[in-house]
Amino acid sequence: MERFQTITPVDGSVYVERPFATASDINAALESASKAYSPWKNTPLEVRQAICRKAVECFVARGDEIAEEITWMMGRPISYTKGEVAGFEERAMHMIDIAPEALSPMPLPDKAGFRRYIKRVPLGTVFVVAPWNYPYLTAVNAIVPALLAGNTVLLKHSAQTPLCAERMAEAFAEAGLPEGVFQYLHLSHADTESVMQHDSIRHVAFTGSVPGGRVVEKAIAGRFISAGLELGGKDPAYICHDANVPNAVDTVIDGAFFNSGQSCCGMERLYVHDAVYDDVVDAAVKLVNQYQLGRPDEASTTLGPLVRTASADFVRGQTEEAILQGAKPLIDASDFPASQLGTPYLAPQLLINVDHSMRVMTEETFGPVLGIQRVSSDEEALRLMNESEFGLTAAIFTEDEGRGEQLADSTESGTVFLNRCDYLDPGLAWVGVKNSGRGCTLSKIGFEHLTRPKSYHFKRV
Repeated sequence: MERFQTITPVDGSVYVERPFATASDINAALESASKAYSPWKNTPLEVRQAICRKAVECFVARGDEIAEEITWMMGRPISYTKGEVAGFEERAMHMIDIAPEALSPMPLPDKAGFRRYIKRVPLGTVFVVAPWNYPYLTAVNAIVPALLAGNTVLLKHSAQTPLCAERMAEAFAEAGLPEGVFQYLHLSHADTESVMQHDSIRHVAFTGSVPGGRVVEKAIAGRFISAGLELGGKDPAYICHDANVPNAVDTVIDGAFFNSGQSCCGMERLYVHDAVYDDVVDAAVKLVNQYQLGRPDEASTTLGPLVRTASADFVRGQTEEAILQGAKPLIDASDFPASQLGTPYLAPQLLINVDHSMRVMTEETFGPVLGIQRVSSDEEALRLMNESEFGLTAAIFTEDEGRGEQLADSTESGTVFLNRCDYLDPGLAWVGVKNSGRGCTLSKIGFEHLTRPKSYHFKRV
């Protein structure tokens, strides 16, 4: 039986080892999901809500253990991983609470002799493919609303974070979810594609890279099923001339370096107006130099390793190339002794004298590096912010809310922030444009992508 290993970035040891699902395992899971679908979709919504609430309670009750596992699987400092448990709870409970309104029938105006309305009905089995960087937060966006809507769910989690799938399954089982309604499979890439092509799969929810998204679209081509794709970003921030500089710098630096920069909606580009440029750069350098790079299982660590050495090497290469092209580094890596070649531990870096001829300002970095580019006007900032193949989020910092809203209207992004960044409010639609993907999760609109409209046209005779 073929097996895989999860190598922890903490010390390079094997943290988890599991077998891949066999063909028999896969077929059994798909059959079980199909068998469970009809009873589950006919289960009253209030019962589905109650089971999901209980599952969240069971999950949160194991929060300390879950947080420690996240740290060891993907390297986020232990002081922060409990926050992912809280975020899971927040998103799940919000979607549970709004489900009755979001899924209620949509009546049409009265028409003599007729009764007309539209229902939102489930799709069938939803296949969720989740990544390692925010392993629970990315997964919950699709799993809980899919179940609430009456779908069955099959989860394939990253081989870097396999315990996440197991912990969620345990929570749902403890909550009394019927057999077959939520399952997970540890799958190879080839078997993941095969599952997408199975007749019983009616929607694919994928979070990952642009190449990964293309694989999904190719796998389901011709099947006439839907897919939700969140594919990453190169998210920009703009600090205007009238911004509250301390707040702006605190916010952007946290948005750029939290989780060692391994966030699809992390800040990867910063544009700063001439009038405050020097103040912003000085404040940013001071903040970044306060990070403590080290083992993520130590309480004092505020910046952990990247998920693997290859990822750190990619970021190093992108940074070194920018410096050769004229960028100036502002952080002395020797001040972060844990940063060593041949390891996933990497010092944070700020780069100035950057421009869009450099990959560090155009290509997704997914690491602890932030390029800072000076601009002379709002128009220049907006042009540069939109000059990207990506469009997940954008952040604007100004004390003039009206002006900020005007700027926000011109950004090419799924979400635009004013005076904050790098946060998912579950009441808002989470959506990307351009190569950041398509489809939507969270909010009432998120339910629309996990259901289909069914029209009822009754003539009274």
